[in-house]
Amino acid sequence: MTVTPKKLITTPKINTRVKNLGKNIILWMVIALVVLFCLAPVMWQLLTSFKLNQDIAKIPTVYFPARITFNHYIELFTRHPFWRYIFNSAFVSIVSTVLSLGLGAPAAYALARLRPWGGKAIIAAILIVTLFPGILLFLGMLEIVKGLHLGNNYLSLIIPYTAINLPLTILVLRSFFQQLPKDLEDAAKVDGYNTVQMLLQILLPMTIPALVTTGILTFIFAWNEFIFALTFITREEMKTIPVAVAQLGGATVFEIPYGPIAAATVVGTLPLVLLVLFFQRKIIQGLTSGAVKG
Repeated sequence: MTVTPKKLITTPKINTRVKNLGKNIILWMVIALVVLFCLAPVMWQLLTSFKLNQDIAKIPTVYFPARITFNHYIELFTRHPFWRYIFNSAFVSIVSTVLSLGLGAPAAYALARLRPWGGKAIIAAILIVTLFPGILLFLGMLEIVKGLHLGNNYLSLIIPYTAINLPLTILVLRSFFQQLPKDLEDAAKVDGYNTVQMLLQILLPMTIPALVTTGILTFIFAWNEFIFALTFITREEMKTIPVAVAQLGGATVFEIPYGPIAAATVVGTLPLVLLVLFFQRKIIQGLTSGAVKG
C-alpha cells in the first residue's frame, strides 16, 4: 500500500524533469543553429584562406581541406604592401575615433548639463542627421575635397569619418551624462573645479564604458568604410584595407584570386575581433548601464 503513493508523488516530478530537459535541449539546439548560421561565412573565408587553388576550384565543393597551405598569406604580404594598407586603415580609424570622442564628449556634456539656447533644436538636428546614410554626403564631400585639394591625403578620409560619426557619439554620450548624479558636479564646484576640470577629471572617467563602446563603433565604421576611401584615395601606398582587398588581382585578367582575397579578409577582420574581445567587458557595461536608472 505504501508503494502507490510514492509512485504518484515521484511520477509528476520525473515528467517535469523530462520536460525541462527537453526544453533545454531544444534551446541549445536553436542557439547552436543560430551561432552556426552567423559564423558560417566567417568559417568559409577562414577555410578558403588555407585551401590549395585546386581545392578552391574543385567540383564538387571541398568544404574542409585535406591539405593546408599558407601560400595565400605569404603571397598577400610579398606581392602587395599589405602592411602599409593595415597602417593606413589603423591610422585613419584611430585619428577619426579620437577626434569624434574629443569633439563629441564636450558637446554631449554641454547639451546634457549646460542647456544652451536652442539645445532642443540642436538635438533634433543631430538626430535627423544620424538617420541619413553617409553615402548621401558623398557628392558634397567630393566637391569639398576637390576644392581644398585634399585628394590622396589622409584628411580626405579623417574629416568625413569624423563628421559622420560625431552625431552618434554626441547622442550616446549625452544620454550617459544625463544619468550621472548632479550632486557630483555640485560637490566638484564647491571644491573649486571649473567646468573643464570637472569634465576631464571627474565625469569622463565615470563614462569610460560609454567612451569605449562609442569609440569601437566609430572605429569599426572607419575601418570598414569603402566608398570614400575608393574615391578620395588613388595612390597605391595610401589605400585602406577594404579598397586593397577589392582590387586584388590574379596572375591573369581572367583569374579571380579567391585564396588571397580570403586571406586578406581574415587579416582585415582579425584586428576588429581582437579589439572587441579585449574590450568586451567595457562594451557590455556601456550597453547595459543605461538599462537601469538610479
